[in-house]
Amino acid sequence: MLDIRFAAARSASAAVAVVVPSGEPSTAVSLLGSVPKLRFGPADLDECTAFLEDVEHSGSAGSVHRLPRPGRQPSRLLFVGIGDGDEAGWRSAGAALAKSARSEPALIVVVPAELPPAAVRGLAEGLWLASYRYELSTSSPAELRRVTVVLDASEEHAEALERARAVAVSTMLARDLTNTPGDRKTPAWLARRVEKAASGVPQLTVSVRDPAALAEQGFNAILAVGRGSTRGPRLVEMSWRPRGARRHVVLIGKGITFDTGGVCIKPLSGMKLMRKDMGGAAAVVGATLAAAAMRLPLRITTLAPLAENAIGADAMRPGDVIQHYGGITSEVLNTDAEGRLVLGDAMAYAVRRLRPDVIVDLATLTGAQGVALGKRTAAMYSHSDTLADEFTDAAAAAGEAVWRMPLLDDYAKELDGDIADLVNSTDIGAGSLLAALYLREFTGTLRNNWVHFDMSSPAWADSADGELTKGATGWGVRMLTRWLESASA
Repeated sequence: MLDIRFAAARSASAAVAVVVPSGEPSTAVSLLGSVPKLRFGPADLDECTAFLEDVEHSGSAGSVHRLPRPGRQPSRLLFVGIGDGDEAGWRSAGAALAKSARSEPALIVVVPAELPPAAVRGLAEGLWLASYRYELSTSSPAELRRVTVVLDASEEHAEALERARAVAVSTMLARDLTNTPGDRKTPAWLARRVEKAASGVPQLTVSVRDPAALAEQGFNAILAVGRGSTRGPRLVEMSWRPRGARRHVVLIGKGITFDTGGVCIKPLSGMKLMRKDMGGAAAVVGATLAAAAMRLPLRITTLAPLAENAIGADAMRPGDVIQHYGGITSEVLNTDAEGRLVLGDAMAYAVRRLRPDVIVDLATLTGAQGVALGKRTAAMYSHSDTLADEFTDAAAAAGEAVWRMPLLDDYAKELDGDIADLVNSTDIGAGSLLAALYLREFTGTLRNNWVHFDMSSPAWADSADGELTKGATGWGVRMLTRWLESASA
């Protein structure tokens, strides 16, 4: 992981970056001149001024212009825009530097002396997240290994850096888990990875239910979805219980380790990236680990129902009826609508046994979400205006996007079953809304304290974009962590 540290100014022989506020390139030149050890004389500063005028550097967030200086120290200058200087602008600048300086062994970043802690958090998150790599090849390309921020750091700066580190580490873990190919990523393997990640963290515990325990306790939907695979399902339960916590939140994430669609098999185009179908589980696990690293005074129980939706002699069939944990029955009309089945078991268990104050679920649930909102924005459903506003603010602060969608009661009748309480699929369209309404049936007394995120498209990036790298994005870790921070304040 990239080493980011604070230090006093020192001479540099390689690369130095300096920030450029929007419309203020002269500020960047002044910053360079204020660092004595960089030894920028009047001629050097005049050169920088002429260069910035020539390239018409606007200071827009994430814009980078490189000035080579052969035979001199430093030999390369990078001018990076921070926009208006809000946290998002600094995050964009950090991401841009991670890419522009990828082949540099080390980078010095010159920033204003009066730097807000939020700027440190944004810069560090952008640097860490954009420098992420997931490869199974044995090659080791040259990469940026150390960034030194020239700053007389306060305790607030140090805390901001540590919070950025906790979020980045957890987001990278979520990306690693989601990127892992399906041949390696069995439910048992994923459960072990969660146990390993949580091991040694005080007050954080993990328990794993295997197929025998799931059968004994009535988690029939998780079993049904995993029945077609030789690699049996699991239910992971994480518990963060700090002393003095007065609020209890349950996080639930869909964890389909690979989704063929089952008997209602997907086409190749829809199946080849289905290793990402456990992105919700990866996100809630990552957020819980980040909250524990920050020692947030909030009780968190995290549930990750894990199963492989495969095709086999005993796979569930269209027309099968499943009795969920707690008693609700579902007729399976589409075996490729399996995520809501496993989530239903987990949500019913949370309501009946855990009795939280709030339930939040994340799921790569429907293609309809992407049709409505595209690749960067998740669909959010909630009856609570307060929770919806809180999560909208948390997502914006974290650099992730959500859009609140309607929970229309008029559509709920479409889920009424002829031989069961519910059907898991319909043919009327509105796929994301109907999936949310289906899950609502398992919220019981917590209907007005529940938030659902359909985040199928944002879980995966087809190309690098800002702090996102190609592949799994770890979407949701940052938003959830921001919300947990505010909920515990």
